[in-house]
Parts: sequence; structure tokens; C-alpha cells
Amino acid sequence: MTHLFDIITSGHRRVLLLQGPIGPFFRNLSEDLVKAGASVLKINFNGGDWLYYPTKSVNYRGSLDEWQPYLERFTTKNQIDLILLFGDCRPIHVVARSVAEKLGVELGVFEEGYIRPDYITLERSGVNAHSSLSKDPNHYLESVPIPQAAASPIGKPFFYAMVWAMLYNIAGTVLSPYFSGYRHHRNLSTSESFRWLRSFWRKWICSIQEKGIQEKLAGEWAQKYFLVPLQVGGDAQIHSHSRFNHIREFIEEVMRSFASHAPEENLLVIKQHPMERGYTMHTTMIESLARELGIHERVLYIHDQHLPTLLRNARGVVVINSTVGLSAIDHETPVKTLGNAIYDMPGLTHQGELDDFWNNPPKPSRNLYNAFYHEVIRKTQINGNFYRRLPILSYKSGVRW
Repeated sequence: MTHLFDIITSGHRRVLLLQGPIGPFFRNLSEDLVKAGASVLKINFNGGDWLYYPTKSVNYRGSLDEWQPYLERFTTKNQIDLILLFGDCRPIHVVARSVAEKLGVELGVFEEGYIRPDYITLERSGVNAHSSLSKDPNHYLESVPIPQAAASPIGKPFFYAMVWAMLYNIAGTVLSPYFSGYRHHRNLSTSESFRWLRSFWRKWICSIQEKGIQEKLAGEWAQKYFLVPLQVGGDAQIHSHSRFNHIREFIEEVMRSFASHAPEENLLVIKQHPMERGYTMHTTMIESLARELGIHERVLYIHDQHLPTLLRNARGVVVINSTVGLSAIDHETPVKTLGNAIYDMPGLTHQGELDDFWNNPPKPSRNLYNAFYHEVIRKTQINGNFYRRLPILSYKSGVRW
């Protein structure tokens, strides 16, 4: 395997950056790429993109229908041989994947880390369900593990992410008349800033309301509850890599299955995603359905409890395809996925029906997990963070593809 930046420097690459993570990450990455000998071009699609990359960039103002021929011409004219982007399910990036394949251009896709919280993901061609990682347990068990350096902790980047997001949405709103052809994959308006502030407020309120819950989950309720960590409602992992159209459909399916098949002495603990807190709360829906199903006293909806503690003490974990499932496997906690997850394979997750999981949750194989973990780190992970500029995110970073 070859280091990403070794590929760039040895091939004198001409790199095109499309949409990146919210914030200055792509601008900083561009500087590292130039230092490594690459020539870098950037295309902006809205005011938020422009805010973090205002110079030495091109502003695309056309529609999605016009994007494919434009990108083909741009890529060919500028002799692009590597396209880098964040998230491969955004409409403009779905087109970019197709163009890269058609023109024989290499594609690198960034995403939040498969291994949390100290890594980000970079894969060739695609991530998550588009990943080239094997789903064959024997592939990992028969491989020789290569020792990896311990990850440096990244700290807590939430404040930085909040600031970058607020500025991004303000710029996107103010400059929307200029980028009239653009349609964002999520809501893009100044109201987003309010939602981030509301998230802080709700975090404080929930911490008061849920005081003492974690102690019970780690004490008298340990091994007596199933944990359901929710994902962000608009996550591409849901609408592109599962059969669910919305997180509410997932919640309802899990609750109905639990009510019909789980042992009566068990609890169902549903945990809100912290990035969704400022947008949607599921309190009313969960309470109403729990009453309808007769399990009101067996369902708990929580928000900001310490996730590793919850995973360590849960009898099992049910996810769509969240990377929390991989963290649960690391804690040797049984996992059932209801979507297409990179770690969903025999030996790591329950391969039967959800209805059967409640009574016979199988523990994951530690040997298989260790082998899988080492290959994921070696092939796809960079120790770092998108929202804070860290020394380890330099062109000497050890990511391999």
C-alpha cells in the first residue's frame, strides 16, 4: 500500500477539491498538498464554500442538471487526475463519482471517522456502503496484522464545529442570490445558527433532567437494557444506505419488535444523536408509541450520557449503520444492524432477524474485531479532526489506501 501524499508527490498530481467538511479543513489541506508538490484547484458551490476558500477557486453557479457536463469539461481541460471530496452521497458528489469513473480519474472520499473519536476517514472511490473494505471475515482472520501507532487524542471539537457551521450557513444564506442554481443537500439558512444555540440550551436542560440516569444504567440496570443510538435524521447513511426514509421509521420498527419479542425484564434505552439535538427531539413520538405498545415503563429516551459507559453495560445495541456499532463491538457488546454497515459480517454482528436478537444476542469475536480494526486503521483512517487544525494533519500523515 502507498501513502496518499506519496501518490500525489510522485505523480505530480493535479488535484481538484469539491465540497469539504464545514470549516477551513480543505483550505488547510490544499496548503499541505501544495507543499507536497501538487497543483490544487477548488470549486465552490455556495456562499459557505466560498467563505472558507475565497481565493484561487472557481465558483460554480449552474444547476445540478448542468453539473455533469461542466465537471467533465473542467476535469479534462485542467488535466485533473485526483478529485477529493467530503461525503459521496451528496447530489453533486454522486455526479462526481460517475465522472471520475468515466474519465479514469482517481477519487478520494473523506468522511467522519469509522473509528471514533480520534480519526477521520479517507478512502479511494467511496465510503460506508461504497467502501472497498471486505465483508468476508476470513479475509481479516487470515491477514497478518500490522502494528499501528497509538492515536493522539483530538479533544472536544464541538465548539469549533458549531462556529464553523454557523458562519457557513450565514454566508450560504447571504450569498444565495449569487449561487442561484445551487440546492443544498440539507437546510441552508440563518435559522441553522439558532438551532446550534438551541442545541446548547437543550444540552443543559437534559443534563438536569437526566441526573442520576447513568449511574443506574451502570449499576442496577447493567446488562438489563438494549441501547439504540440514533443517527442524524438527514444522514446519507439512512436515506442512501438503508431501507428507511427517516430515523422515525427506524425507531418505530425497533420499538414494535422490542415490545413483541424482548424479555419483560429488559429496558429499551434510546439515545439521541448530539448533532440532532438542536433540530428534532423525538420525545412525543417515543412516549406516544410506548404507551400504545404497553411498554411505557420499559422505554427510556436519553441524550448526553457517557457513550462508552452505556455500551459497556448494555445487553445489546441496535443501529442502522452508525459507527457506534463498531464501538459497541470493541466493548464486546452484541450488535444488530438494520442498514448497510462496513462491519456487518458474521462474527461481528447478529446475522438473524431483529425479533430474535432480543433473546439471543451473540457476542462478537474479539479476534475478528482486532483484525478488522487494524485493517480499517491502516487503509482508511487518519488520526485527526476536520474542525481543529492539528499538527498530525500534515502531509506526513500516515493514511494508506
